[in-house]
Amino acid sequence: MDPELSEALGGMPYVSLADPVKARAAMRDLSAALSGEPAADARVDVADRTVPGGVPVRVYRPRRPAGPALVYFHGGGFVTGDLGNEHRRCLGFAAELGIVVVSVDYRLAPEHPFPAPFEDAWAATAWTHAHAAELGADPGRIAVGGGSAGGGLAAAVALRARDEGGPPLAFQLLLYPVLDDRMDTPSMRAYTEPPLFNRGEVEQMWRHYLGPDRGTPGWETPVYAAPARARDLSGLPPAYVLAAEADPLRDEDLAYALRMIEAGVPVELRHVPGAYHGFDGVLSAAVARRALADQHAALRRAFLLEPGHPLDPGHPGTSSD
Repeated sequence: MDPELSEALGGMPYVSLADPVKARAAMRDLSAALSGEPAADARVDVADRTVPGGVPVRVYRPRRPAGPALVYFHGGGFVTGDLGNEHRRCLGFAAELGIVVVSVDYRLAPEHPFPAPFEDAWAATAWTHAHAAELGADPGRIAVGGGSAGGGLAAAVALRARDEGGPPLAFQLLLYPVLDDRMDTPSMRAYTEPPLFNRGEVEQMWRHYLGPDRGTPGWETPVYAAPARARDLSGLPPAYVLAAEADPLRDEDLAYALRMIEAGVPVELRHVPGAYHGFDGVLSAAVARRALADQHAALRRAFLLEPGHPLDPGHPGTSSD
């Protein structure tokens, strides 16, 4: 394991999904321990609002928007997490790239199992497309993205947008996404013990998300709950997929990326050795900072953002972290 990631692991609170109430408190502690929540950036206006369907979102609108928009879904195993989890990441995307970011506070399982979180993700994406002009964004340059459970929601939204003919999506940013409830891969069998995210927590996650009927006679997991079950991945928007070596989700992420490539979808795949699930949130580690910079670069390429945009960190007269 990367030594800086290994060192950071010792001070992290362990998030077990067995008890959702305790898990949410532990996730708040973990988020605070990793990066905190910067109050503001002078380059970005931040506002919380509620979109149709009662879905809370946080809108990051650059003072000089470049045109694209990213709808972002936080991680947390469908059970934990909120807008604060990804505040730093979303603020950075907006400030450094000049893109509008809509961060989505979808409903959580087990109180709200599938399809509630997915429907919230879909509603926020449809709203962003419909209100792109108001947000200072181009409706033809909208992406979806997220980490872990949020990456699974992003992949599912992209599938539904393809299946229903819109809203048109330009890109998928899939960071160690949750994709396959079958849990039948070498990495799922290898990583079984705390303190890393492990097979036991994945099992708890799917139990909460899919509800009490999972596994009963006649049960069939919906494709939009577990995107890896989709038979056809053709026609999806270009994707960036991040996978971590010491992650039970590793092999389902690699397999999904390969299947998209085989289906003719342009895919940029990054596999990071010596890294665990969610490693890019550990900003004390150089490997995490490199991964985050790579995500910025992937969005820049996907949206054809030229170096020298007024909000670009390399442009004279701007500052970056």
